[in-house]
Formats: sequence, structure tokens, C-alpha cells
Amino acid sequence: EMKRLVELKIPFEKRSMETSKAARLFAQNRMNDKARLFRYRISSRTNVYSFDGYCDYNYGYMVPDSSYLQHFDLKLYGDGFVLMMPTMQEPEKVASFQPVRKLFDVQNESRKWGELMHVDTVGDLNDLVTEGRTRELILAQEALQEKRIAEIADEITASRTKKLILIAGPSSSSKTTFSHRLSIQLSVHGLIPHPVPMDDYFKNREDTPKDKNGNYDFESLDAIDLALFSRDMTDLLEGKDVQLPTFNFKTGKREYKGQHLRLSERDVLVIEGIHGLDDRVTAALPKESSFRIYISALTQLNIDEHNRIPTTDGRLLRRIVRDQRTRGTSAKNTIAMWKSVRRGEENYIFPFQESADVMFNSALIYELGVLKLYAEPMLFSIREDEPEYTEAKRLLKFLDYFLPIPPDDIPKNSLVREFIGGGTFLA
Repeated sequence: EMKRLVELKIPFEKRSMETSKAARLFAQNRMNDKARLFRYRISSRTNVYSFDGYCDYNYGYMVPDSSYLQHFDLKLYGDGFVLMMPTMQEPEKVASFQPVRKLFDVQNESRKWGELMHVDTVGDLNDLVTEGRTRELILAQEALQEKRIAEIADEITASRTKKLILIAGPSSSSKTTFSHRLSIQLSVHGLIPHPVPMDDYFKNREDTPKDKNGNYDFESLDAIDLALFSRDMTDLLEGKDVQLPTFNFKTGKREYKGQHLRLSERDVLVIEGIHGLDDRVTAALPKESSFRIYISALTQLNIDEHNRIPTTDGRLLRRIVRDQRTRGTSAKNTIAMWKSVRRGEENYIFPFQESADVMFNSALIYELGVLKLYAEPMLFSIREDEPEYTEAKRLLKFLDYFLPIPPDDIPKNSLVREFIGGGTFLA
């Protein structure tokens, strides 16, 4: 049937109508999720699309007609199917289907959390805001995350051999706050956790590899002194005293400041870094000694029943807010470097995610309403004549779906505090 529609070259027709009229249209068609979404739209007009008599609302860009969609594949999976589409880089090629069972399971778990709290769509979230029930939602979501972190700590301590806990994930996944909260849960079991940032094992700046543009490639595994890391970890596992390095990002040099460590029976290392899942990092270490965790912000919220929220949008907004607050980096500059960050994730993180012992979803169902308060002024600062303006406008349109949620009821140890500030673990 899909192939037949492609061959007919049916156009996607766009029409602009009053938002209130669009809400009534979707209510009549029993698309209550869309009717509820439009109830909160400030914009007076909305674009509605029609295809072969079927009317819908779509977030994002649309192709002119169905003939553009000739490259696709369908694969049965779980209790449904996967629609495979080409990538931007290869628009006429559909990659072979590679099941990602662990990622699927963690997303499914998050979806069930949303159903448990009756928040599946942005309209559901906005309803809670208008009803004054966000505090209840925040506390319930935080409790679910804490429960999951405690379960991971239980799994680690159940095996007496785990001495290296490696935490990896893409940018703005809240790896740092997660590592602190996991450490607390490990302490409850009588263990003594020691944080070891893998960034402290960066090679000196002059030895750092460069990318094809001649810029230092800090995302590459070759930017890490693997020989030194392996030697230090091996010595620690053998009970030897080791002086740990600290990397000075201002001078680009590795330094030693007298930080010594010797592991006892109860000591464990909590190692955070983007390469933690790469087998080459632990190749020289006993396999039974390490426990690997993949963490990412896998947004479980949908705009409506037909429109997903890209997980990268949530992470980009997190990074915009955090980088301006902690590093003085403008939203313009964060957007400008995002493609490079994403390229590093595709090369060095995502290929290894299924090798993790466990996965953790750091996305909070309420967080986009909170980030809206911080991100909007930053995005409005980007001028129309700047190349990042188009992306800024897209993000502003996206944030327009959400009612703002004040941060007052967010606990000090929340993962979102890593980005908005005021947290227990970070400034």
C-alpha cells in the first residue's frame, strides 16, 4: 500500500488556518491529543497538512509529494514494526536493520513511566501545569529515577568483582550528576566510590590528534592516553598505590598534584567519560572487574500521537542553558558547534551503546517546560543575519508548545540541576 501511494505521487497540501479552527477540526476527527495541544498555542494561525483526503498536523519539514518517499523498509520488531528511512548523508539508501534491544527496552520502560503518570503528550503535560499539579509530577518522576539508580547499584554490588564502574553517554546526558547519585547509592551498600574523570587522561595538547579541518579532535579515543590509563587501572586493581593525574584545560597539560589512591576491598572507581563503552579502553583489564553504564536523555514525551520529540533537541537545549551559565558560551556558539558534537557521538559513542551492562534514561518528563524559561531569552539573542538564526527559530517554535514550569519544586540532586544550576553536586 505504501509503494502504491508513492507511485501515485500524491501531494502533501499545506494550508494555514486559525488555531482555534484547527483545534475544532481535530476534535471532530477524534484527534484529541492535537486538539489539546492547540489549546495552548499562542500563535493565532497553524499549518495543517492534507494527504489523499487525510488531514493531520506535523512537526518539522515536509516533502512536496509521496514520490519523494520511495526509499524505505518495514521490519517487524517487538509488538510492532520499525519504519526504516534513509539518512541525510545517503538519501537514497536504507541501512540494514540492526536491532538495538537494550535501547528499545529502556525507551519502552520510559514510555510506561509516562503512561503511569498519565503524561504521554505535551498537551497532557500542559494540562498538569494549568491544574497546578507539577509538584506531584516532578516528585513522582524523580522518585522513579532514584529507584532505577538504586537498582543499578544493587546490580553492581551483587557481583563482588566489579571495581571499575564506567559511565558513558552523549553530550548533555547528565553523566556527572548521575555518577554522584550512583555513588551515594553504592555508599548505602557499604562501598567507597572514587570519581575518576577520564578527561584527566587526555594527552597533552601538542600530542592531541587533529580532525580533517586541522582542529584538535577531543572527541577521538586517540586524544586519551590509553597506555597510561590502562597502567594506572591495572596497578589499582593489583592493590598498588597510584598517583592520579589531573588535566589542566587552560594550559593543555596533564598535572600531578599528589592525589594518591590505593584500593581496598570496599573501594570502587566511578569513571566518567564518553569512551567508557569502547572495548579498547578496558582491553588490558580483567573483564570481570568492569561494569559499564550507558546514559542518555531519551525524551519519552511526544508532541502528540503522530509526532515524536527528537532526543537531540532536548540535549541541545540542555547544553545551551548549561554552557551559557557555566562557561559563558552563547547559544549561537553552542548551536554552531553542535554538528561537530553530534559527529563525535555518531563515531565514538552510539556504536558501543548496546555493549553496556545497563542503560539509564536521564530525560525527565517535565524538563522541557523548565528549560523553556532559561533557553528562550538565549535563543532570542541570535540575530536574523547570523547563520544559527534558522536553528534558533526552529527551537523557539518547538518551545512554544510548552507552558513554562518554574524550577522551585525541583530537588537539589535532580539531574536537570546540572543544567539550570542550584544543585547539590554542581554550582
